[in-house]
Amino acid sequence: MFSLLNMGNPWQESPTGKSRGVFYGWWMVAVSGFIMVITAVPIFQASALWAVALESQFGWSRTQLGLALSFTRVEGSLTGPIAGYLVDRMGTRFMVFTGLMILTVGFFLFSQVQNLWMFYLAYFIMSVGQGQAGWLTVMTLLNHWFVRHRGMAMGLAMVGMGIGGLVLMPVIAWLINPEADRLGWRHTAEIFAVVALVSAIVLPKIIRNKPEDIGAFPDGEAPDVVADLDTDSSIQELELTIGQALRTQAFWCISFGHGFGSMVVLAIMSHLGLLLSDFNYGVQTASWIIMVQTAVSIVFQVFGGWLGDQIPKNVALFIFTALQAIGVVFLTLGSDLIYFYAFAVLFGIGFGGRTPLTTAIRGEYFGRASFGKILGISTVPMNILLLIAAPMAGFMRDELGDYDLAFLVLAGLNMIGAVLFLVARKPKLSGVVQTTTAT
Repeated sequence: MFSLLNMGNPWQESPTGKSRGVFYGWWMVAVSGFIMVITAVPIFQASALWAVALESQFGWSRTQLGLALSFTRVEGSLTGPIAGYLVDRMGTRFMVFTGLMILTVGFFLFSQVQNLWMFYLAYFIMSVGQGQAGWLTVMTLLNHWFVRHRGMAMGLAMVGMGIGGLVLMPVIAWLINPEADRLGWRHTAEIFAVVALVSAIVLPKIIRNKPEDIGAFPDGEAPDVVADLDTDSSIQELELTIGQALRTQAFWCISFGHGFGSMVVLAIMSHLGLLLSDFNYGVQTASWIIMVQTAVSIVFQVFGGWLGDQIPKNVALFIFTALQAIGVVFLTLGSDLIYFYAFAVLFGIGFGGRTPLTTAIRGEYFGRASFGKILGISTVPMNILLLIAAPMAGFMRDELGDYDLAFLVLAGLNMIGAVLFLVARKPKLSGVVQTTTAT
């Protein structure tokens, strides 16, 4: 059944993994970006748009709609460690194939939703597929392919996802707008099911799990090139086991910092369209604001990845996470569109800059050997925090009549996350294997 995962590759004879002068790792960056587009954009970014269409058709409350994304975090808490183990053991190609097949089933079921429990089930299945094929898996892939340029590679992959969101968000909004008679949200979900199915067949043929699989080395640098470099221009990279990582202060600071910083992201993905509808703005307006935020994020995903390779990643993460929190405050200042666009710019800077670094710092602090397992386990505390974000915002709006207090609370928790990133210390463990790589 998985014979398509075992095809030979034409780059076998290149000691640096180059095809026509291009390091094959950069092709993995492009593939990773595309995978995140089809797994993240229609499920998470577009959830603000799906919510408006579903509320229009079914009349569900904000709390009920917010619970859908919380169920995705239940999935993450349960399967994140399993996915981390499997990606280290089975490889990225297997995970992408199986994850996208599950995602296909989820999208098709979503297109058939008739009641609330079917909506929850469909979103849960889509999230299982997304979790298996998406962020954790492709970040593990890039962590194997890059060391010196890890931050930049992960940043560029996120740019790919951002560009996809920039294109898809207004298109999805146009297609599913409940005030217009167009394709509708059901047929739009069916299109995504077909895209996921085709991608499950094609993408594993391109993916290579590690540079060593094609006789190459991380960053395309052969060992003799590394050996010729001055020891002053090298970095010592730790290779921690999962047990060693769990005993470090950095693991818990990064895990909870990531969680607190992501709570408001999840809440906004669920409720931004609904917040705008409270002020009589339509779904198309919501898509433009999300598009501005995405466009700014694209620029700062590259800049954030670059900056994280120049200064300590924990410092860069503090700066960007704090900016994200400041952006959220603008959602509570008034109903004029200027506040929403100010939010989009500031939140885009913060979210874009911190996104590649939350993963790159784990690679720098914990190494390549058990990266998938470490990343998977670290999602557990993060997902526990995310469980309460969207339903809390929905519940507070239902009870208080607006989102102001909910977003201020989430912005405060976001700032706590920024401080946790800042105090995360790089592990220094005696007896831990270290590898030398060029800077």
